[in-house]
Amino acid sequence: MRGAGAWAPLCLLLVAAAQHSRPQLSERPVFTCGGILTGESGFIGSEGFPGVYPPNSKCTWKITVPEGKVVVLNFRFIDLESDNLCRYDFVDVYNGHANGQRIGRFCGTFRPGALVSSGNKMMVQMISDANTAGNGFMAMFSAAEPNERGDQYCGGLLEGPSGSFKTPNWPDRDYPAGVTCVWHIVAPKNQLIELKFEKFDVERDNYCRYDYVAVFNGGEINDAERIGKYCGDSPPAPIVSERNELLIQFLSDLSLTADGFIGHYKFRPKKLPTTTALPVTTTFVATTSLKPTVALCQQKCRRSGTLESNYCSSNFVLAGTVITTIPRGGSLHATVSIINIYKEGNLAIQQAGKNMSAKVIVVCKQCPLLRRGLNYIIMGQVGEDGRGKIMPNSFIMMFKTKNQKLLDALKNKQC
Repeated sequence: MRGAGAWAPLCLLLVAAAQHSRPQLSERPVFTCGGILTGESGFIGSEGFPGVYPPNSKCTWKITVPEGKVVVLNFRFIDLESDNLCRYDFVDVYNGHANGQRIGRFCGTFRPGALVSSGNKMMVQMISDANTAGNGFMAMFSAAEPNERGDQYCGGLLEGPSGSFKTPNWPDRDYPAGVTCVWHIVAPKNQLIELKFEKFDVERDNYCRYDYVAVFNGGEINDAERIGKYCGDSPPAPIVSERNELLIQFLSDLSLTADGFIGHYKFRPKKLPTTTALPVTTTFVATTSLKPTVALCQQKCRRSGTLESNYCSSNFVLAGTVITTIPRGGSLHATVSIINIYKEGNLAIQQAGKNMSAKVIVVCKQCPLLRRGLNYIIMGQVGEDGRGKIMPNSFIMMFKTKNQKLLDALKNKQC
């Protein structure tokens, strides 16, 4: 049950919305499922806001501002069912009205910063499943000049053969709080994109929960395509795309800020495939597509040693539930919801509320076999992008409560 105090911000928002959209009237605006909106500014909100939004709905708002301007969308309030992957109830924001690049997907109660389209059209879509939780969202859109984004806005489409991108205010002062920037880099079909960060200083957190930079293969914010998630004051290692598109997302929350970053990109031709077979001992770099050798994946699939003997030789050790599995080529990309982490190393950990998850890649998808919905103890190495790498000889076993005491003891072990 929500306390009376929780409704005060909603009342203020509704008064502001009424004053902005209907200056001659004082009644509360009525929000319906989707719509066509044009003009310099306006408000959109989930159906029935601030009441609980209906289940099993799909609402689409198409926004158009005057030609030559861009759309700026600011969420004033958001309260949707929370999930670390935003799988159930969510709001998607797109460039354009059809087949556009997705700028972001949002759920829970975290309010993103300003979202800016690359042209004069933007589409917002909210989807809810059978079980709802929350009062939905309200957002304001406005028109802005593309060259006036400066300190407040950032992001955009980058199609030149080389270029730079940077946080708002760089290098004069810290980036602002509550900002979302999305840069979409598109190269010609036969080329790849090389990315390097020259300077980097983003609020430090072990799990990059607050402020972070995320880099994705392709043109969407898609968890399965994420190359890495970065924060702190050490620049990420150089990144090379798998295809001719990259998406860079920067997000700052509403508290601490830092210097920010400047990064550079350039296009480069795809390398011709080599005919030399990779040796079995090859180190797989997770920033490029993992193509396991036949020899590696034909090895006998069995773990060696014990929990104790593998603990020190592994970069990370965790107990978790496999929640998604996606075959890609000969490998398997999995998301693991963490029950307990015993050794973190450089593993990139994502947190939404109390839920923590990590990405792992089983280099040979059948070896070892990870099944969705089951609990495992997983030990392995970490790629440059922060994802766990599971090789055929990595130590994996089913997790049972009786293992807990031994794992807790190993956590205190000096390697």
